[in-house]
Amino acid sequence: MRITMFRKLMAGEFGQVRAEMIARDHVLSSLGGRTADEALEAGLGAKEVWVAVCDAFEIPENRR
Repeated sequence: MRITMFRKLMAGEFGQVRAEMIARDHVLSSLGGRTADEALEAGLGAKEVWVAVCDAFEIPENRR
């Protein structure tokens, strides 16, 4: 998955503004105590980050 797809999925799930806030500010323990943006910058795959966000926010399987 590309980062552009990750951003598109985030915006579709949370709305553009909230998606940006979550990616920037919400620390995820499953990503080593990093935010989604920090994890992406550190080289983690966009799919891995998306799954971590989905798990944290209990996104149903059919929307992952």
